[in-house]
Amino acid sequence: MSRTDGPTVVLVHGAFADASSYAEVIPRLIARGLDVVAPAVPNRSLIGDAAYVADIVRQIDGPVVLVGHSYGGAVITVAGTEDNVSALVYLAGYALEEGESLGELQGRFPDSDLAGALVYTPFPVEGSDQPGTDVSVQPGKFPAIFAADVDPRLASALAVSQRPLAALAFTEAAPAAAWKTKPSWGLVASADHTINPDVERYGYRRAGMTTVEVDSSHLVMLAHPERVVRLIEDAVRATSR
Repeated sequence: MSRTDGPTVVLVHGAFADASSYAEVIPRLIARGLDVVAPAVPNRSLIGDAAYVADIVRQIDGPVVLVGHSYGGAVITVAGTEDNVSALVYLAGYALEEGESLGELQGRFPDSDLAGALVYTPFPVEGSDQPGTDVSVQPGKFPAIFAADVDPRLASALAVSQRPLAALAFTEAAPAAAWKTKPSWGLVASADHTINPDVERYGYRRAGMTTVEVDSSHLVMLAHPERVVRLIEDAVRATSR
């Protein structure tokens, strides 16, 4: 059951991070009287991760504002088709078209600095003789690429506590695009070196989103939490009338 009359805000983290990337946003949302859920996304496959988040959403009593950062934007694009999702908020995220993969969307634009800093590591897949591939960021390059305007000590800690993304997630096509039927808001991190900001702009424009730009690194939730909270509040107000 919800403890408020408003929507529950579900915060979906991206690749190379976990729910702690919302550590500065969560207490601010709670202080504003909102219910918040910040799940640990498996980061194993787009379809599987979206199904995981969708299951969490279905168990929430009442409307949900679904927020996705980075790869989490692709996840909410699919999971956001759940009936009780009232709005989508993208934070430096991927807004995929139905039938489109992350790799296809990124491939339309020049690579960011991230492309030259990725590490590929095999991992065992239960029930298969073939290993999967985890993708992460070289720890030494992580702060500059991912978190240039975040406290350096925190950025260093984040660099060695990454939640990798399985390579499969880059190639799976989105089976749905929730922004076609749900009101959506998008934040472009204009100083982003992880995702080319033009990838963000293109996806948001294609979806007809209400869009803002912030001079921020990729981890805008830690660098500019108040601006992120205001955008989420815009979505809450607009869909709670």
